[in-house]
Amino acid sequence: MSKQTEKGEDERLIGDFLIGNKSSFDRLVLRYQNRVVNLCFRMTGDYEEAVDCAQEIFVKVFRSLDHFRFQSSFSTWLYRITVNTCKNRLSSFKYRFHRKMIRLDEIPRTDGDCRTGRNSPNPGQREIVNGSASPADVLERRENEALLQKAIDSLPKTHKAALVLRDIEGLSYEEIGSILGCGLGTVKSRIARARDQLRHTLEGMM
Repeated sequence: MSKQTEKGEDERLIGDFLIGNKSSFDRLVLRYQNRVVNLCFRMTGDYEEAVDCAQEIFVKVFRSLDHFRFQSSFSTWLYRITVNTCKNRLSSFKYRFHRKMIRLDEIPRTDGDCRTGRNSPNPGQREIVNGSASPADVLERRENEALLQKAIDSLPKTHKAALVLRDIEGLSYEEIGSILGCGLGTVKSRIARARDQLRHTLEGMM
């Protein structure tokens, strides 16, 4: 589905919801829940936290959808709420304490391509599954995924958001700027710095 077609379908569902068709909101959730959970996972580094965060986000969306003015696409508006909610979680004392208790090997299984499969059932599940992969290959892939997520977790929140939106979610610089509320120059700078820090962190781990 093209972005223009997706935008038109979103606007139709929102319009139906605003005139009292509550089931239209359920369809919006189904369209975006995996993308939201995946983004939450990449921002927080914890699957259970990502699911809780996504539930909170959709509650916010339900309560404020009548204030949506179509000045941006629904997906941009939803991503903005998602990023801000995750940043607030990352800043909370409860979350920071919880993260200290999580071991590296508790990162959920992921078997996915880093730039496709937005609607995968599990966060980070982006590769095409290869049925002939050996147990050693699967283990190595999981270990690499865990290292990658740990490296992403080490990034500053603003840099992490820009990197995830660009390199994992595949959004344009313009979309990221609208979501984060900053100019293109700032977006590109944050992404470049995040990539550089990620590269150095992964080199140190490996």
